[in-house]
Amino acid sequence: MPSIGTRKLYWLIKPKLLEQGLKFGRDQLFKILKERNLLIQPKRRYTKTTDSKHWMKKHPNLLKDCSPIQANEVFVSDITYVESAEGVHYLSLVTDAYTRQIKGYRLSSDMRAENVVQALHMAMKHIKDRATTLIHHSDRGSQYCSELYQSALQHYDISPSMTDGGDCYQNALAERINGILKQEFLTTRCKTMRELDHLIAESIVVYNCYRPHLSLEMLTPDQMYQKAKTELIA
Repeated sequence: MPSIGTRKLYWLIKPKLLEQGLKFGRDQLFKILKERNLLIQPKRRYTKTTDSKHWMKKHPNLLKDCSPIQANEVFVSDITYVESAEGVHYLSLVTDAYTRQIKGYRLSSDMRAENVVQALHMAMKHIKDRATTLIHHSDRGSQYCSELYQSALQHYDISPSMTDGGDCYQNALAERINGILKQEFLTTRCKTMRELDHLIAESIVVYNCYRPHLSLEMLTPDQMYQKAKTELIA
């Protein structure tokens, strides 16, 4: 995790610091990193990946007045751009809103609906404990509104949900996951799309298994999923 935030870094290394008799706190770690120019500076670049000005049916936002209370109840999806020396590529992600687990992904050289559907197929491949009602939330991009994608949702008996108009904050979690992958993991410029695909696969494993989340009380997505399973059985 080459670009993990200082709060999460402190959480991960605090036991080892105590073992060495180093009892300084989080603020002191911030100071040490700042003095050595080691704090992460976020990069902000934007490439439009959403085309919502189309004739296809848009679905209502089912998450306006509710939040997920268990794993595999709400999936959020989004498309973001990533680059290699071969050019610009597109990464489609499907994430569980409750556990923050990345369930499925697909790297492609274009934004055709076929590629986005593959991310959904990956997400559903290993789902054995889905909630009674599973909601899929996305923006109003043409890929998600397409007949191909909506047919895939119907096949899995998933209810579609979409943002209202151009309000990107209504899909903020999916965009946040995009940012984490790009700013914290995909920091090395790959030579080829194949090499980038391999790096993304490795990064998702590390993200799911090892990266703590402030919103999950410093649990990793996999730990949150295991906790949710235990609470459901209890």
